[in-house]
Amino acid sequence: MKDWIDKSEYPFSPKYYDLPMGRMHYVDEGDSDHAVVMVHGNPAWSFTYRKLIKCLSKRFRCIAPDHIGFGLSDKPEKWDYLPESHALNFERLLDHLDLKSITLVVGDWGGPIGMSYAVNHPDKIRSIIITNTWMWPVKGVFHYEIFSRFMGAIIGRVLIRKYNFFVTVLMRKMFGTELSPHIHQHYLEPLKTPGERKGCWVFPKQIIGSSDWLLSIWKKREAIAKKPSLIVWGKKDIAFRDIELNQWKDLFQDTVVHEYSNVGHFVQEELGDELCPLVEKHLETVTE
Repeated sequence: MKDWIDKSEYPFSPKYYDLPMGRMHYVDEGDSDHAVVMVHGNPAWSFTYRKLIKCLSKRFRCIAPDHIGFGLSDKPEKWDYLPESHALNFERLLDHLDLKSITLVVGDWGGPIGMSYAVNHPDKIRSIIITNTWMWPVKGVFHYEIFSRFMGAIIGRVLIRKYNFFVTVLMRKMFGTELSPHIHQHYLEPLKTPGERKGCWVFPKQIIGSSDWLLSIWKKREAIAKKPSLIVWGKKDIAFRDIELNQWKDLFQDTVVHEYSNVGHFVQEELGDELCPLVEKHLETVTE
């Protein structure tokens, strides 16, 4: 384990899965036939789910991978880091773990990456938990176009690669509450050098660049529309708004929604221990 990790915050034993482009790190805690699989986005890693894992692993198996390029996973410079490639890695890991009954927890880019698996393997999905995310194309939507075109172009790439701009500046702005320096350090360290940041700077461009892939997921949405779902939404998010929240509400036929006016984009961090009782209650209803 890296010496910069506070083991009281993140006490989990590291596990690794070998992929063609490098080693994927993941957390696998608890013992149960039902697995809670947690999928992070940019620029996060499994650390963001640590409180849920500590709480839920007493009763459920908790799995949280770090995408290649993030957290404790390898960060190869010559890999493409496209969302579709991350989704393939995620599928390979779950196939390797041979999971049969899954509650999927997703946020940010974890949404389309995780939901790509869900719509293609609905028989393995028991339920879905949504935090601020999306899974459909947003090409032509000014709110996304302007961010993707700026942060995905040369200026944004330099800001991220040279100055770790996504973590040092944007991440703080996306919080509805205050991010403590101690916890923030756990997001800065995995992307400490310019050579480790390719995954972080590829994602923004792909908000628009991966529109065809996003559309391919959205076209299969009926496969998961009847799955029991829980939506926990931060209303102070500058990325995902009521428009996206309402799209999720319209999709799921059996859903419970919790909205928080003082929470931003990183729901797992900002709600902290408050999130676990909501998830526990949901899991009790879908696994009884």
